Amino acid sequence: MKENELAAVKKEHFIERLGLESVPVSMRTTTAFDYIKIQTAVSVNAGNFLVPALAVLEGGLTFLQAVISVVAGAAAAFFFVSLLSFPGSVYGFPAQFSIRMILGTKGAMYLSSPVRALTSLYWFSVQTIGGAYIVQEILRRIFHIDLPFLLISVFLAVVMAYLALVGFNAIKKFTAYFTPVLLLAAAVMLFIYFTGETGAKSQPSEILAASGTGSAGTMFFFASLAFVQYISGVSASSDLARYGKSPRGAFTGIFIGNTTGFFFTAVLGAYTAAVSGHWNPFLITSRMTESVLFLIIIFAAAIGSMVSININNAYSGGFSLLNSVPRLGRVKCALIFGAAGVLLSTYPAIVDEASSFISALGMLIIPLSGVIVSDFLFIKKRKFSEEDLQKLAENSLELNRDALYSAGFGLLVYILVPADYSPGFIAFAVSAAVYYVLAKKRIAR
Repeated sequence: MKENELAAVKKEHFIERLGLESVPVSMRTTTAFDYIKIQTAVSVNAGNFLVPALAVLEGGLTFLQAVISVVAGAAAAFFFVSLLSFPGSVYGFPAQFSIRMILGTKGAMYLSSPVRALTSLYWFSVQTIGGAYIVQEILRRIFHIDLPFLLISVFLAVVMAYLALVGFNAIKKFTAYFTPVLLLAAAVMLFIYFTGETGAKSQPSEILAASGTGSAGTMFFFASLAFVQYISGVSASSDLARYGKSPRGAFTGIFIGNTTGFFFTAVLGAYTAAVSGHWNPFLITSRMTESVLFLIIIFAAAIGSMVSININNAYSGGFSLLNSVPRLGRVKCALIFGAAGVLLSTYPAIVDEASSFISALGMLIIPLSGVIVSDFLFIKKRKFSEEDLQKLAENSLELNRDALYSAGFGLLVYILVPADYSPGFIAFAVSAAVYYVLAKKRIAR
């Protein structure tokens, strides 16, 4: 092992200090199975239950229709997300730094990275707030302890910010221990549904045989919602993949892990909606049992899922900030992001504004995601040229105006298309198509 690589390994033992530079080959040891565990744990969290549940509650779809439609949409998004892991697994670069070769240095630093950082920060805070409420309720029920929300929220945020500072090794180790707990909790929650008093439609056979009012168009609508919810992952998947043992292993592990985790999420979310009219299985099943053991398992799964997704949020958010302000360094950026996350997590009112905030970010991140996918997969054909890599090293990549024009047009489409027609999905497709045409014309000149 080279001396500089050995030094990097020693530094990475406690706190990850690697920034925008390529990860040394000696540190790329993460297998496909490791990624399956990581992404399965990340995918099963309270926020991801919402779309499958809404497909039943508002779309009128049956349990099976809801699961099939949202899993199909999410799997399509995860396929693109997995393909966009190649800049990390092949070159060892974090995602937003790689996007410099797509949007140009300024486009990535001052547009893509700030949007990604804000998105990660918001979801970090929302997940922490939700987790704090769960902890508060469980502490009351099991231990008869009444702690202030603010204290719980700050404690959780600090712990998760610290784990993100430790870096990829913290994600890898935490999810390795947590995945069995998650699978056990899923079995416990389904057992509670099958054996508890949940109303007229309590048995699996009745849920499977139930009729709905949804149509094929409704199924497509919710499939597109799931696609839009996860396609933004193309701007972050390289952050984890840069530690992959092989590009194929990273691609396979990320895709299988995401799809498997979301399948569990869709089943639990849609089933919860079908039997209880609610969207959160952690909350509903905890209220349906008096077993202390079951409550502890559900509690551990709820908190563990929140921690796993939030380490990932803080990790990617820190790298996005680093790409915008490289002079700060990886550790300072992680600390700044963590401090902002802790602060926002003390304001539960931000959850009430979720729809407007998510919509505002979606108007930017969805068209940008379409451009990123179109450029890397269809123009660059999944690899960067030696010229691009040289310009990246020299920090001389020009602003990609075709990318900005295409994303701007997609933004306009997002605004003009009515909400009932899934503007996010259409804006993604239009942005990708427009960029492909413009890029091909530029290359042909």
